[in-house]
Amino acid sequence: MTVLAQSAGRVACHESRILIVGLGLIGGSLAAALRASGYQGRIVACDPNKDEVALGIELGLVDAGGTQLSELLDDVSMVVLAVPVLAMESVMTTLAQALPNASVDVVITDVGSTKTTIRDCAERVFGRVLPNIVLGHPIAGSEKSGVAAANPSLYVNHKVILTPEPNVDADALARVEKLWQAGGAEVLQMSVERHAQVLARTSHLPHLLAFSLVDTLARQDERLDIFRYAAGGFRDFTRIAGSDPVMWRDIFIANREAVLSSLDDFEAGLKRLRYAVESGDSDALIATFDRASHARHYFDTLLNKTSYQAEYHMQPHGKVTYRVQPGGQAQGRLRVPGDKSMSHRSIMLGALAEGVTEVKGFLEGEDSLATLQAFREMGVAIEGPHQGRVTIHGVGMQGLKAPAGRSM
Repeated sequence: MTVLAQSAGRVACHESRILIVGLGLIGGSLAAALRASGYQGRIVACDPNKDEVALGIELGLVDAGGTQLSELLDDVSMVVLAVPVLAMESVMTTLAQALPNASVDVVITDVGSTKTTIRDCAERVFGRVLPNIVLGHPIAGSEKSGVAAANPSLYVNHKVILTPEPNVDADALARVEKLWQAGGAEVLQMSVERHAQVLARTSHLPHLLAFSLVDTLARQDERLDIFRYAAGGFRDFTRIAGSDPVMWRDIFIANREAVLSSLDDFEAGLKRLRYAVESGDSDALIATFDRASHARHYFDTLLNKTSYQAEYHMQPHGKVTYRVQPGGQAQGRLRVPGDKSMSHRSIMLGALAEGVTEVKGFLEGEDSLATLQAFREMGVAIEGPHQGRVTIHGVGMQGLKAPAGRSM
């Protein structure tokens, strides 16, 4: 994966006339983001619902629009396909009939979540993925839908993944990059195949689980009490179950193999967790929970662009201000920070030992924390560190397991 640009500031988009096909949340928010960036060109919308187009014009998001795609292509310099995945082929067919295949002046891009399916559509319709086609996917969204939910900040500091083919026209790729940078997004590149695997695990699987959980609870007789007394954690986890059902149906069907693969991995983990609860295996539970807790913590460091060590010591209530006053003499006891080499070795030896190892004076540096996480991924339950204390539940010389996705 290659990082192309980061949104420290808005980049100007110089397209003369952009046609957005599908004026829902994603397409409408792109129009709103372009307006907020100071975009000077014209934005035209095509949507089967004429009321959505009329509302987009009323809100000032688009200049004009209609329900017939073939009537809106005059003088267009870029076409953004923001329609459901299963509608892509019919839309591309209309474009193929109305636009000359040899021209790279009109750039075509999309916002679909399943790039393999959309690439296959382009190959069937055009015979190949033309150099002026740049497939893309903004990693942003909301449980809301429709142009009324358009948000000019939806893409700010969010990622947009582009999956260009090897024959892509360099100018077309650069123009699509600038389109999303104008909306405040960070633009990345990866292959179509890699995109399918990553998104199946980080987006498609969580949505599938949220839909399943809410549907399961909604079928129970005591569902009113369940929903009435549910806390904020339930609300946050299940928020995405309010997303567009038709869109997600199309995504799960289109990315079937990758979704099933990620679901297999999840079901295997859930089976292990069920057995641990059933058998009262506290070591297995703490290993799973602690590994997940620190992995989630590391995920935060990636989002916040901070170091693992800095994020680890982050105060829960935000910024802390220290005021230093001149002082006199100081006396007392001082604890010297632990040694990095000894900290590494304590984790390694404790993991390979039988029983529980207590470590004091552990150096909570980034390298040492990485070693902790490595052994967690190999199945060792590790508590802490907390104020230099670490508790290691050793697995013995033969107890280490291969981390997920790797062999030992």
